[in-house]
Amino acid sequence: MLEWLKKLLGNSNEAEVKKLSKIVDKVEALEDSYKQLTDEQLRAKTDEFRARLQNGETEDDILPEAFAAVREAAWRAVGMRPYRVQVMGGLVLHQGRIAEMKTGEGKTLVSTLPAYLNALSGKGVHVVTVNDYLARRDSEWMGKVHRFLGLSVGLIVHDLDPAQRRAAYACDITYATNNELGFDYLRDNMCVRKAELVQRGHHFAIVDEVDSILIDEARTPLIISGQGEKSTDLYEKADAIAKRLRRDEHFTVDEKRKTIVLTDEGAQQVEKSFGISNINDAENAELNHHIQSALRANFMMKRDVDYVVQNGQVVIVDEFTGRLMIGRRYSEGLHQAIEAKEHVKVERESRTLATITFQNYFRMYKKLSGMTGTARTEEEEFQGIYSLDVVEVPTNKPNIRKDLDDVVYKNRAAKYNAAVNAIQAAHEKGQPVLVGTVTVETSEMLSAMLRRRGIPHDVLNAKNHAREAEIVAQAGHYGAVTIATNMAGRGTDILLGGNPEFLARRAMRQEGYEDEMIEAAVGHAENVSEEVLAAREKYRQLHASFWLRPTRSTSASSPPAVCTSSAPSAMSPAASTTSCAAAPAVRATPAPPSSSSPWRTT
Repeated sequence: MLEWLKKLLGNSNEAEVKKLSKIVDKVEALEDSYKQLTDEQLRAKTDEFRARLQNGETEDDILPEAFAAVREAAWRAVGMRPYRVQVMGGLVLHQGRIAEMKTGEGKTLVSTLPAYLNALSGKGVHVVTVNDYLARRDSEWMGKVHRFLGLSVGLIVHDLDPAQRRAAYACDITYATNNELGFDYLRDNMCVRKAELVQRGHHFAIVDEVDSILIDEARTPLIISGQGEKSTDLYEKADAIAKRLRRDEHFTVDEKRKTIVLTDEGAQQVEKSFGISNINDAENAELNHHIQSALRANFMMKRDVDYVVQNGQVVIVDEFTGRLMIGRRYSEGLHQAIEAKEHVKVERESRTLATITFQNYFRMYKKLSGMTGTARTEEEEFQGIYSLDVVEVPTNKPNIRKDLDDVVYKNRAAKYNAAVNAIQAAHEKGQPVLVGTVTVETSEMLSAMLRRRGIPHDVLNAKNHAREAEIVAQAGHYGAVTIATNMAGRGTDILLGGNPEFLARRAMRQEGYEDEMIEAAVGHAENVSEEVLAAREKYRQLHASFWLRPTRSTSASSPPAVCTSSAPSAMSPAASTTSCAAAPAVRATPAPPSSSSPWRTT
C-alpha cells in the first residue's frame, strides 16, 4: 500500500525536478533566437541585464534570458552548450541549494550559469574549488565564457601579494580555493586600515566538492599564528629519551584512542633522565607534555603514511585522500616532536593570532550553494548546519553501470586476497582497474601484494603526489591498475585507452619542451607570446594524434573494473567487505574532436 502511494504521489525530488523542468523549457525556448545574435549583440546582453536589475527587476525575472545567453556564449567560447540537465543543475545552484550530479555530468560547465547571473549585480561571486590546479584551470577555461560576455574573472591561489589578491576579489567572478578564501578573511581581520583589506564581502559562493569542504573538513580550523618564545631544545631532549623507551615495558599504547600512557617503570626512567622526583607533579606538566608528544611522534606517527619529509620540512598527509597538506602543522607540540624525531629543523611553537573553521566561514555568505556527486547521504548535516537542501539532478543519459553486491569475508587477509585475485583476473583481460582504499596504509599493503604477483600498477598517495594528474589520466589505459585512497575530485578525466592530453604532455617533454612551456601551451590563457602559440600548435597536433592512434581495445565484454574495500563495521567488527563493479566500455580509442568542438576534454 505504501509503495503504491509513493508511485502515485511521487517523491519530493521528482516534484522538484518537474518544477525545474518548466524553467528549463523557458531557457531552451530562447535558443534559436540567441543563435541569431552576433557576438557584439550577445555581449551587449550583459549591459541590458544589468540595467534591468537596476530598474527593479529581480534575478529570477531575467533568469531564462541570462541562462540562454550563457548557453550560447559557452558554445562560441569553448565549444560546449550546456545540456538540459546542466541547466537544471545551474537552477539548483542559483536557488542556494546543493546539486547532486553524477561524476562526468559536467559540473564545471554548470557553474557558469548561476555565476554569470549572480555576478550581474556587481557584488562578486566566488567559485570555490579544492586545489590550486582546479582553480587555475577553471578560471582560464570557464573564464572564457564570462569574458566573452564582458565580465571580469579573477583567480586566488597561493603566492599572490595583497595587491594581486585585492584585484582578483574586485572582479565580477573569482575562482579560489577554500583555504585561500579562509586565510584571506583572517588576514583582513588583522588589518589596521580599511585600505589594506583584500576581500570585499561574501555575496554568493558556489562550492565544488561541497561535501568534502562543508562536511568532511567543516571543523578544520584555519589558523594564522606567530612564533612563540619557548626554546625548542626540550623537544630534542624528550625525543632522545623517548627513543630509549620500550613498548609495553615503559609505556602502553591505545591505538583506538591514539593515546600513550607511561608505566611506572617508564615514569621512573624519565624522572631519572631529567633528575626530577615525580613526572606527574604540576610543576613538571610541561615536561610531561613533551614526553607524551615525543612518544606519539616515535611510536604512533609513521613516516610516508601520516607525514612525509620534503626539503627539510615535515608535511602532513591527508588520511583519507593521500594528498599533502602543505602549510598545515600538527598542534600541541606534536609537529615539533616529529621534526625532532626526523632530525630536521625544529620550528618554535606558535601562538594563535587568528582562527576560523570552514563551517563558520562559509556560513557568512548571503547565498551559498554547492555541487558534488555524493550529497544525499549528508543531507541532514547540510540542512541542519547550513540550511541547504539537496536536489538530485538526473543524468543526461540513462546510467548503464552495474553496481554489484558487496561480498563479506571473515577476516582482512581473505578480503585482500580476494581483491588481488579480482584485480589480477581483470588485468590479464586488459581491463583498466581502479582500486579504492580507505587509508594510505591499505593502499601500500595492496601494492606490496600486487608486486609479489608481478602486476604493474600505480599508487596514488603522498609519495608521488606530484604525478597525481598524470596517474589518474592514464588510469583508463589498457591493463592499467591504479590504487588510490580517493578517486573523487581529482579534476582529471579518465578515458578508456588513455588520456590524450597527458600522452601529449609526455611526448612534448620527451622532445625537450620545459614544463613551464608545456603548461602555457596546454592552458587557455589569451594574449600569449609567439613561442607559446607555436608550442600550443605542437600540442594540438600531438593531442589529435593520440585521439586517432589505435590502441589495444577492451571489448564490451571486458569493461573497466572498479574495486572498493571497507574497514570492519561497527555491526560486525570481524567482517570486512569488498565490492567490484563493472562499468561498460564506451570505446577504447575515442573519436577525434571535430573542428567545431574544443580540443580539450571535459
